[in-house]
Amino acid sequence: MKTNYNQIMEETITNLKGKPKLLLHACCGVCSSSVIERLYPFFDVTILYYNPNIYPEEEYLKRFDTLKEIILKMKFKIKILEIGYESKEFKSIAKGLENEKEGGERCTKCFYLRLEKTAKLAKKHNFDYFTTTLSVSPYKNSEKLNKIGEVLSEKYGIKYLYSDFKKKEGYKRSNELAAKYNLYRQKYCGCKYSLKEALEYQNK
Repeated sequence: MKTNYNQIMEETITNLKGKPKLLLHACCGVCSSSVIERLYPFFDVTILYYNPNIYPEEEYLKRFDTLKEIILKMKFKIKILEIGYESKEFKSIAKGLENEKEGGERCTKCFYLRLEKTAKLAKKHNFDYFTTTLSVSPYKNSEKLNKIGEVLSEKYGIKYLYSDFKKKEGYKRSNELAAKYNLYRQKYCGCKYSLKEALEYQNK
């Protein structure tokens, strides 16, 4: 039987005392919208924008601008940590996996790379929890993401907030908010390999 990560998150929230500090890894503005809306009442949220996989750099900056835009338009009082465009880190973990299909081993390593950076910074800056917006997408494996989060939680001694943000129509809500606030919506996951795959699919 599959683990219900949304239920685990709801149980965690029910048992919270005060508003713990949460470092939330954000992949883009659209995906972040419904996730922040859901977590904001219960956590003192800080966003980490760390996505060295995104290609090209102009796309990275466009998604970062969209993230800042949605936070401003939804009137969230949230800080953003942005540590620059570190594309070399993604290139290093993707080496030898260039021909993997979307959702394969390259993606798993990419999830780990971004979540590990989040865990490290959460520990360094004394956050209570860390998690990611990635599970809001129906194309992302929430079980894989949560297993990585669990491993990193144990490795760095920082609590991971289990989640599956696509549940309770989280993905639908993110699309509604994107339309409401006229947000830029990307047409591929992020890396140049996913861009190539998306273009090949469009040209069929």
